[in-house]
Amino acid sequence: MTVIAHSGLQWLGFGIAACAMLYAMVAWVAVGTRLPGSHFRPSDLPPVTILKPLCGAEAETYECLRSFCNQEYREFQVIFGVCDAQDPAVAVVNRLQREFPLRDLQIAVDRRQHGSSRKVSNLINMMPLAQHDFLVLSDSDVKVKRDYLAKVVAPLLEDGVGIVTCAYRGCPRGGVWSMLGSLFINEWFAPSVRVAALAGSRAFAFGATIAIRRRVLTAIGGLASIVDQLADDYRLGELTRRQGLRTVLSDVVVEVCVAERSLGELMRHELRWLRTIRALRPVGYGLSFVTFGVPVAVLGTLLAGCAAPAVGMLALTGLARVTLHLSTRVPSSNRLQLLILPLRDVLSLGLWVWSFATRRVYWREGLYRVTRDGSVQLIART
Repeated sequence: MTVIAHSGLQWLGFGIAACAMLYAMVAWVAVGTRLPGSHFRPSDLPPVTILKPLCGAEAETYECLRSFCNQEYREFQVIFGVCDAQDPAVAVVNRLQREFPLRDLQIAVDRRQHGSSRKVSNLINMMPLAQHDFLVLSDSDVKVKRDYLAKVVAPLLEDGVGIVTCAYRGCPRGGVWSMLGSLFINEWFAPSVRVAALAGSRAFAFGATIAIRRRVLTAIGGLASIVDQLADDYRLGELTRRQGLRTVLSDVVVEVCVAERSLGELMRHELRWLRTIRALRPVGYGLSFVTFGVPVAVLGTLLAGCAAPAVGMLALTGLARVTLHLSTRVPSSNRLQLLILPLRDVLSLGLWVWSFATRRVYWREGLYRVTRDGSVQLIART
């Protein structure tokens, strides 16, 4: 190898190590930065319809759905939607209706399919029951605090706001795969959102919460405009921004249940996320390798010939990584999570590389191909 080539590799290594170190430090700062909230009084807030599309029931489903029925809010209704009257979620909804007889809790049972997204088709079937002009869409595995609704609805009263969304924290159900899944959310996905927000970006929206006014939804073509999208939440935010409206990232952080039971299930889930992001934001996704911290810093250090500056940057990356973990861990976390951080980071980088191999993803009971615009085409039922 020539001296010039060796020097070039060394400088490349320094650059990679430096980028990994800087991102790790910025991510730690970003997750500790408080987002601004709104200051409307609860009495000023309008009536709201919450839409909860359901498919099946897990151990946490009752607690998750109950948290939406038990809000400290003046007037709201909750509409649940299923495709099949025999769906186990129906029994959970009936239990909630008995527990909260004074709440406006309704269920739509409708198997009509309007596009490739069963979730959005479900939402479309639920809309005729929606009585109010302020809507909150939320996935079934989300658990919230009692002041959630007031906090996410309030920013919609501000001029120029299209949607309100919020970040989420993964809570493992139990087992190492569920734990690894929660680490992916809490220590890679969520920090990357906070870094983007710190830099001024609002090019995101998350299914955990999307609050929107009915007239804005109508202006973008309604839910039918996203019925073929895998990332229906992201596309909903994008369409409102095309109308000149801004996206607000709420200071609320909700909880989602992470229930992966095997390595295969974990990898399929995360590859679906990664390949969807790749389809929607290809350039940014290609550059996102620096977000995988320590493994990337190790690579940079090796390319730099383990020179002292690169080793120093690797050490700072590792310190920032551990600090990030300690600042984002959920109450149920334990020391095992700290021990498996290297496995989590190597797995994340490996899946990022693998995500370039194909556009195929597993979603529910089907194998799909993600197109360049984020829509999906069914390949086969699994």
